[in-house]
Amino acid sequence: MRFRTLLAAVVISAPPVLAAQVPTIATPAAPSRFTGAIAEARRFIIDTMKALGAPGSAITVVSKGHVVWSEGFGYADLEQQVPVTPLTRFRIGSVSKSLTSIVLGRLVEQGRLDLDQPIQKYLPDYPVKPWPVTTRQLGGHLAGVRHYRGDVVSYHTYADVASSLALFRNDSLLSEPGNRFSYSSFGYNLLSAVLESAGGGTKFLDLMQRTVFDAADMRHTGPDHIDSIVPNRARWYTVSGPSRGIVNAGFTDNSYKWAGGGFLSTTDDLALFGDALLHNRILRPETVRLLWTSQTTRDGKATGYGIGWFTETDKAGRRRISHSGGSVGGTAFLVIYPDQDLIVAVLVNSDSTYVGATPTIAEMFLAALARQP
Repeated sequence: MRFRTLLAAVVISAPPVLAAQVPTIATPAAPSRFTGAIAEARRFIIDTMKALGAPGSAITVVSKGHVVWSEGFGYADLEQQVPVTPLTRFRIGSVSKSLTSIVLGRLVEQGRLDLDQPIQKYLPDYPVKPWPVTTRQLGGHLAGVRHYRGDVVSYHTYADVASSLALFRNDSLLSEPGNRFSYSSFGYNLLSAVLESAGGGTKFLDLMQRTVFDAADMRHTGPDHIDSIVPNRARWYTVSGPSRGIVNAGFTDNSYKWAGGGFLSTTDDLALFGDALLHNRILRPETVRLLWTSQTTRDGKATGYGIGWFTETDKAGRRRISHSGGSVGGTAFLVIYPDQDLIVAVLVNSDSTYVGATPTIAEMFLAALARQP
């Protein structure tokens, strides 16, 4: 695929905060119109990582189907001095919801999933609540299912999606579905159980592999199994104490929330995924519009969230589709500008992070695009 073969710039570097000198490996330079944007973004990332004490990060920028920049900074493993490369796998947190939305979209295309039927059509044993809950509402955080409540960390390995529902299945809804936007990763646990049923009983992780990872050629993306040897998986860090020193992040087993925040990926894979979605290689255009169109509350107010994606207009009037992610020792941001055909993915192996500045970095490349002949 052109995405794989047109990698324009891959560099491995380390910010001064991490002390040891890391070798630099570079391939041919990016197109000249992006040289200034790359230099500006690189300075911003190195300076910000130094200020925050972020151990390692990676970024990939795709413009019009071509990778124009892919770079790793700092360390994937501080103790072993393993540098971050574009192949380093990070925890992507809630960007997992965006990946999950593709399975939903494919099942809708196949006529196997009705978004507006009560979920008991697919999960007859799930407790009935005072109001019906639909799959569309689960996907848009309008179902009233609670978010984490002191249970953001798990020490238990869940064998399947169904067993993870025990964390919240008997809890009351926060509000009548449709009344208000209430972000919920547990809502995506429930959504993944619906997808399993609508998919004919195929296990959720198998659906993800076939429908998303294989279809989008995401060779370095998958579940964060704690008992598996995962090539190029980063170590996880946090900051601690008044001096904000870097320490190892605590243990967690993400098997309790695959759909809501349990996957590993690389910035290259995420950017490839965004490009495949933008150019209709994995879903039909009308399905992408479904995912990228804001839902509304019962009183007609737009939530700014479709199904698996935040959707908004930036200050310059450009349409922006995105999702951020945060998990134990990992943060992520994927942003797509559909009309400008620009995608930026950023990952950090710490909760001391700069991923919230991803749209700011994207602005540097948008400015370069605006200047091109």
